[in-house]
Amino acid sequence: MRKIIKNGTIVTAADIYNADILIENGVISQIGQHLSTDGSELIDAEGHYVFPGGVDPHTHLEMPFGGTVTKDDFETGTIAAAFGGTTSIIDFCLTNKGEPLKDAIDTWHAKAKGKAVIDYGFHLMIGEVNDTVLSELPSVIEEEGISSFKVFMAYKNVLQADDETLFQTLVAAKELGALVMVHAENGDVIDYLVKKALKEGNIDPIFHAFTRPAEIEGEATGRAATFTGLSNSQIYIVHVTCEEAVRQIAEARNNGVDIWGETCPQYLVLDQTYLERENFEGAKYVWSPPLREKRHQDVLWNALKTGQLHTIGSDQCSFDFNGQKDLGKDDFSKIPNGGPHIEDRLSILFSEGVTKGRLSLNQFVDITSTRAAKLFGLYPQKGTIAVGVDADIVIFDPNSERIISAESHQMAVDYSAYEGMKVTGEPVSVLSRGEFVVRDKKFVGKLGSGQYLKRAKYNISNESEDKTYTI
Repeated sequence: MRKIIKNGTIVTAADIYNADILIENGVISQIGQHLSTDGSELIDAEGHYVFPGGVDPHTHLEMPFGGTVTKDDFETGTIAAAFGGTTSIIDFCLTNKGEPLKDAIDTWHAKAKGKAVIDYGFHLMIGEVNDTVLSELPSVIEEEGISSFKVFMAYKNVLQADDETLFQTLVAAKELGALVMVHAENGDVIDYLVKKALKEGNIDPIFHAFTRPAEIEGEATGRAATFTGLSNSQIYIVHVTCEEAVRQIAEARNNGVDIWGETCPQYLVLDQTYLERENFEGAKYVWSPPLREKRHQDVLWNALKTGQLHTIGSDQCSFDFNGQKDLGKDDFSKIPNGGPHIEDRLSILFSEGVTKGRLSLNQFVDITSTRAAKLFGLYPQKGTIAVGVDADIVIFDPNSERIISAESHQMAVDYSAYEGMKVTGEPVSVLSRGEFVVRDKKFVGKLGSGQYLKRAKYNISNESEDKTYTI
């Protein structure tokens, strides 16, 4: 069935204009004025923006952590993503030392099969580097289409890799055309501070923040940037939270290092005081890196506006408050790290960014969709509205107002991190490859309709950027 979207305002990372969109066989076949509607299903977007589907580069669905598993799987997580205007996600395959990398990839394929309602790809965690791992990496890229590797500098004795592993991963990534993603916190210092806090009887959720100070995120970010410059490789710092990390990224880019930065909606609108809530409610806001003092929010918004940070991922990693977060009732270090963010990523950035004048419409699209598609080998198939690309489209009402609440969200988790927050602007209908997943705010998709995305190699050079960044 041909579909035509009429009367909407098309917004891409570069343009804003009024035109009709003809969709055939899952792709955009024409864009123009007054296209013929003969034999086509008419979709009226009067008074709405027409955005490319969001690309969320950072999710953890059905992921084991701390003796439990994230509440949202590829069914509930991708449905929630679609309601939020996201049509492509990239999830993380966790590896086990001594086991073939393909085992982890196969495990994640099994998690997604028959469940995902939008398209998805994978990043691959690298926890060790040896001859066996290095010999597997070319097939990971060429055959699996996984062109990004994740290295943790935190979670000592669980996920953390040492500096040699990070450096060797960067060297290999340069040779193979992969982008290295880094969780930048100093895990050794965190481990010391956590043990010290517990020894002194400090068990409440707020100590999650006190034992992971901004300075050690900045230190780890700077260390990762140094290794990247030394290896002439490329790196992407996930979930940047603070001025210290932003400064390291800006300085490294000024020095020609191919480094990119991501932040998340939670760091833009929530702050450290949420961890102080009584009756263990602060546990709802335990994720890593932790929420920071409110002053960091303006730094992050400015960094998005001026191009010091480049994308916004959800870091979706949801755990129920009752039955999962309370594993750390008597020990903050045992609270599963993560929160529910996948559904509200676009709404929060539009409401707090665009409507409040912090971001332009074009920047909004770039940050939520286009730049991630380019960085992770999905562009132009994903991340824009153009002839010949996948018809991943969001029809967005910029004037709609709603209150975020667990009572109305699609995620399986039992709380919302943004409970009671009023936002302006929300997706009304969402199409994935030309088929409705959400129509008039109702789910009409099909389980298993999401396709696995084999991604191209990293090919964006810092040479294309000629700005000097200051904060």
